[in-house]
Amino acid sequence: MTDAPQKKPRPGTGAKDPAGLPARRAAHALLVLVLDEGLSLDEALVKTETALRKLEPRDRAFTRLIAATALRRLGQIEPVLAGFVEKPIPERARLAHIILICAATELLFLNVKPHAAVNAAVTAAVKDHKTRPLKGLVNAIARRLADKGPDLIKEQDAARLTTPDWLWQSWSAAYGEETARAIAEAHLKEPPLDITAKEDAALWASRLEATLLPTGTLRLMKTAPVEKLPGFKAGGWWVQDAAAALPAKLLGDVAGKDVLDLCAAPGGKTAELAAAGAHVTALDKSEGRLSRIGENLKRLNLKADLVKADLLRFRPERQWDLILLDAPCSATGTARRHPDVLHLKSPEDVAALADLQFRLLNKALGLLGPGGTLIYCTCSLEPAEGPEQIARLLKNRQDVTRSPITPDEVGARAELLTPEGDLRTLPSHFADIGGLDGFYAARLRKSS
Repeated sequence: MTDAPQKKPRPGTGAKDPAGLPARRAAHALLVLVLDEGLSLDEALVKTETALRKLEPRDRAFTRLIAATALRRLGQIEPVLAGFVEKPIPERARLAHIILICAATELLFLNVKPHAAVNAAVTAAVKDHKTRPLKGLVNAIARRLADKGPDLIKEQDAARLTTPDWLWQSWSAAYGEETARAIAEAHLKEPPLDITAKEDAALWASRLEATLLPTGTLRLMKTAPVEKLPGFKAGGWWVQDAAAALPAKLLGDVAGKDVLDLCAAPGGKTAELAAAGAHVTALDKSEGRLSRIGENLKRLNLKADLVKADLLRFRPERQWDLILLDAPCSATGTARRHPDVLHLKSPEDVAALADLQFRLLNKALGLLGPGGTLIYCTCSLEPAEGPEQIARLLKNRQDVTRSPITPDEVGARAELLTPEGDLRTLPSHFADIGGLDGFYAARLRKSS
């Protein structure tokens, strides 16, 4: 008597799942939160933190890589998918489209073996009851992506497709079309890891096998889990883009001086000032973000007075001689590290934020004592959030003047300064060694 033949289980119902499937499904969840619910990628990572902790570190890194690359390359992926889909995927099965976006990301930009990416996409479709009926479609499109996608991608203008029209026009008007294209091309590359050392940057450059940039930042071209790098647990350094590390330096020697750090989160500048010996009052209206600043300062063995308050309602009984205002902005300068920005921000956001920035700037100047210095900065590439703010301010206030920044203050790199003497970094700066975030900063002095 022979055993009855066993039916082969279909994917998702008992068959062994493909390696890396949990990481891929986590990436699908992240993209749903970003593209459909409007969360930033960082917010989505926090929201899915419990699920991500169940993954191995390598799988967590893969999850983030898929999601970030998909957002970075979405403008290229969507036209390719549109050419393969005869009828729109039903809205109720929207997840099938997200699965295909991730499959395209793996196949076209991450060099994943075709059979692995296709099998994982089909299995992911089977796992969800809304997408299960579309498993055949997912399989067919994923195979076409593997077969024809690479040639289609080669024919694309990647920089233009991945940049929203309104941003391309804004950057072309502000910096010229050649520079606009260079900015967009910088956004296509996964950025290196930048670190600010608490002290002795040259020593940490040696220990971390990092490049010491002319601005003082350490740059690691090899990716690795941050918490596993030498010096992290001991508090020897913190992660901070090289451009983001510049504004705090523009206050000069702050040792022993009181400094007010406004809109302080995520706290890199607070740490810089504290490490330089300043007595820092760090203000932010978000209790959660302020708590994270406190945790980072504790790891670094640094101190600052943390104040939870809305700057516009802040009524202290004193003034400060040194103030840093890193104003809330559209963050279009950070698309290298946060490609979700390109999909979440709009011209209306810039206009609304510019209005808020002007009110915050005037409020901050009210907290500045006579003869004091204020640094205004934003991580935006939009003129309305940078030079236009300062031009408007100087036109309306006679008690404030610009104090030009010199090349020596930014690593002797004059290209990082505007003709007026303000800081203006672009993603295309330092392009040969990984680029920079886009930052603007102006130094203002209040009359005595």
